[in-house]
Amino acid sequence: MSLAQQRGLALWATLLSVVICLGFLPVSRLVSVLVLLAILGLILAFCTVASRRVEHDAPLYLDDLPEATYHQPVVLVCGDLPLACMQHSPVLTATQGCWIRVEDHQELASVVRQILWKRPGWGRQLSVMVSVCPQKHADSEALTSRLLALRWQISLLRKENGHSVPLILHGQVGSVMTNDMLWQTALPGEDVRVWRESSAPGSIAAWITTSGAPAMQQQVMMNSLMSWFHQRVQAVFMDENPDVPVITPVAVLWGIGPILAGSLATSVWTSWLSHHTAMQQVTGWQPTGTDSTVISPFPDFILPLLPEGRGLTPRGRVFRYALGIFTLAAIAALLSSGWNNLQMLQRVSFDIARYDRIPKHDFGPKADAVTVLRDDAATLDDHARNGVPIRMGLGLYQGGRLRMPVLDAIRSWVPPLPPPEPQPKPKPVPKIVRLDSMSLFDSGKAVLKTGSTKMLVNSLVGIKAKPGWLIVVAGHTDNTGNAQLNQTLSLERAAAVRDWMRDTGDVPESCFAVQGYGASRPIATNDTPEGRALNRRVEISLVPQANACQIPGTPSALSQDDDVSQH
Repeated sequence: MSLAQQRGLALWATLLSVVICLGFLPVSRLVSVLVLLAILGLILAFCTVASRRVEHDAPLYLDDLPEATYHQPVVLVCGDLPLACMQHSPVLTATQGCWIRVEDHQELASVVRQILWKRPGWGRQLSVMVSVCPQKHADSEALTSRLLALRWQISLLRKENGHSVPLILHGQVGSVMTNDMLWQTALPGEDVRVWRESSAPGSIAAWITTSGAPAMQQQVMMNSLMSWFHQRVQAVFMDENPDVPVITPVAVLWGIGPILAGSLATSVWTSWLSHHTAMQQVTGWQPTGTDSTVISPFPDFILPLLPEGRGLTPRGRVFRYALGIFTLAAIAALLSSGWNNLQMLQRVSFDIARYDRIPKHDFGPKADAVTVLRDDAATLDDHARNGVPIRMGLGLYQGGRLRMPVLDAIRSWVPPLPPPEPQPKPKPVPKIVRLDSMSLFDSGKAVLKTGSTKMLVNSLVGIKAKPGWLIVVAGHTDNTGNAQLNQTLSLERAAAVRDWMRDTGDVPESCFAVQGYGASRPIATNDTPEGRALNRRVEISLVPQANACQIPGTPSALSQDDDVSQH
């Protein structure tokens, strides 16, 4: 993946992270910001590690790679096959695939990383071919150690690449008795087949029948190569090992061709032949020298059996990554939105249940619970009018079905009756003191009798002068005699009582009012002696009146709290 594509994906992931963290996560804003910073740190670290990982690998000259849209198999060749046609470039493109040489000093994973950096869509079409020429090895243990290292590298490559990179095992020896390549292949579920450049593949029996004695000699040599290869090479990749998984090859190839450059006069192959054939020299089977420049070709016929690419271009691969990131973001948004709605449901349901549990007569807590419900109703109404917040959207909003239960609970609230307004203190009803006129005065007279003072003192204890109150003294008679005379007599008797109260209690003149009603206000019938006796009376009462009972020249003759006794 190119640097520009990586940056584009990083920007896309950053944008989606911002939307999810700040718009959907069911946590506080501070926690959302911290999560966002952590995600951004991971994105930056991933981009940095990916770029540095390729930069730190030993650079390869891969300018001859096919285009990014190349879909045919790409085979990484390891082992003993230094071909002259690949001296100037490690890449050889054939008709049905591409061969890429991996030198002994190079790591498979490093080479693949650089290839995929240039051709990101090639991951599915990579294969590995391990070539072994026994004529180039003098030490069996060193060869086994080298093959184990390749097994570990292939396992690492499969794990890092994420694809089951197929393995092809290839064994080849040189012979002076042939000028062209003879191949024999073993595929899973099939018999061994013979491949030659000049003919179509066929069975071993048919090849020997048609080719005669030379074919028989070559097959003896091929059988020896097969036996040696199975014990010394194939077993290294397929034996159980607790540290490295078994790698089963998809195909095993054996080849006999012209003498290989670099072959040893004494090798593990010559030792094998001598030991198993009881021959020291076999004419035509041993290399004649180490300076031959005859080159063996690659087994191109195996390429159609290997996996090809599935047509993903680099742009399509980036789109797939972007779609995967969007899918993860969408799942996170849906989960967060669902969680936010669940929290709202639980909170509002709890508020309603709490309100219902409080007794109606417990007005204080009940009012607090109603206040919370009103806040919930306001929030739900705001969502209904102005739209659902993004953190609870995506079609998962559940607030609509909560509005009516909340409103029903609010409507059921019965507030306590307001306290009664304080009533003004009723004005005190004037106290009326009734005095029997016959006990105070002689008949027809308006002068107080001797000895009446004691009765006046005892009777007038509750009558006190104070500002704003008028002491009203009213005289009354029965209906006996002349009405005019009765009127005058009642007034004079009232004045006599007033004078006594004024003089005895040192009460100002302004505190009194004298009235004479005669027989006009009887309180009993005048038809009986008892009734007439009740009507002959003097009444003394306190009547509220502004500016009453004040001494001239002073704001108030008496305080509202300090009363002056009349006696």
